[in-house]
Amino acid sequence: MHSFFIDTPVNSLAALPAEEAKHALKVLRLKAGDEVCAMDGAGARWRGEIDRVQDGGVWVRLMEALPSNESPLRLTVYQGLPKAEKLDFLAQKLTELGAAALVPVRMERCVIKLDGKDGAKRRERLDRIAREAAKQCRRGLPMAVSEPMDWRQAIQDMAKCDLVLIPWEDARGTRLQDVFRDRPDARSVGIVIGPEGGMSPGEVEALCAAGGRTVTLGPRILRTETAAVAAAALAMQLWGDL
Repeated sequence: MHSFFIDTPVNSLAALPAEEAKHALKVLRLKAGDEVCAMDGAGARWRGEIDRVQDGGVWVRLMEALPSNESPLRLTVYQGLPKAEKLDFLAQKLTELGAAALVPVRMERCVIKLDGKDGAKRRERLDRIAREAAKQCRRGLPMAVSEPMDWRQAIQDMAKCDLVLIPWEDARGTRLQDVFRDRPDARSVGIVIGPEGGMSPGEVEALCAAGGRTVTLGPRILRTETAAVAAAALAMQLWGDL
């Protein structure tokens, strides 16, 4: 069953946006009577059936509401800007894992420095990737992607989280499981991941001063994209719904 985002339903009937309709007809060759998963982009999902196809437009009859598959944990990943292909990878995988938001952050050791128009264009691309990933995993609410923030902005944004975790290669002893035993009630968790060169000691110190907690992901040094996915999966297993 293929998944599509829909326009606002009217009397249990919803049109597919132009790009979705084109994909359904030209690529997937769907026709009236075919079953689909319809999603409104705000978290609601339905089992639907293509009601009619007319002049390149596609209308879906909403047959049955499906349960939400959003995690009870609001997880935000603050990712030190990595190379472009790694950020694309993270937009896809974090969406699948159920993260609520991805915030690219300009850190001291970032090789990439996105800002202005380049930052806005990158966000548009990441939005598209997250949206396609949401369709693939039938997630009714695509992960939000922010434009790149500078370091100080990111620390201010983290204040909205109940708990901020800092996977760091120099951390010793404390694992995510240990933090969970202290804070099993956290419903909004931020995870801060350094770029390819890691976080500077000053950045880690500032994070800890703001209430963040350093944790270890084990005795091996992980690539930035591996650390982000591993930490997100562990957080979802502990506080979320994995």
